[in-house]
Amino acid sequence: MRIEALERGFLVVSVVLLVASLGGLLYAVSARGAHLPGHVALVDPALLAQTPPFDQPGVRQTGPDTYEAVVIARTWAFSPSEIRVPAGAEVTFLITSGDVIHGFFVEGTRINVMVIPGQVTRVIYRFKQTGEHLLICHEYCGIGHHTMGGKVVVQ
Repeated sequence: MRIEALERGFLVVSVVLLVASLGGLLYAVSARGAHLPGHVALVDPALLAQTPPFDQPGVRQTGPDTYEAVVIARTWAFSPSEIRVPAGAEVTFLITSGDVIHGFFVEGTRINVMVIPGQVTRVIYRFKQTGEHLLICHEYCGIGHHTMGGKVVVQ
């Protein structure tokens, strides 16, 4: 009788944890807008210099308070290495790699994605406060990995 009560208790706790986890996931998706970044296009890594918009990496204003930052990750460098946007702006990052798998992490934000050669990843973020955010590659990309970085400057 004692073993059955313990098993029943374990099952109840398990079901409660599963329901709570599912509830938290649904809340994050519906109320907080959380979602997984996905690839939006495929490009030939060897032809990035001829493939728009990656033929001109950098920041462009696309509307009032909206910007697009086109970024290429290459072995040991981001191009551009510095991204400047005004505070309050919504920035759409279009990121790809020209060689190996890299990471794209913007310190102090929820931006943290893998950058895969030939796959274009899109991430949207609104920078509300001024300041500098380090741009870090979090995926080992070779002997010079520790030198790969940049920054996002919110003015």
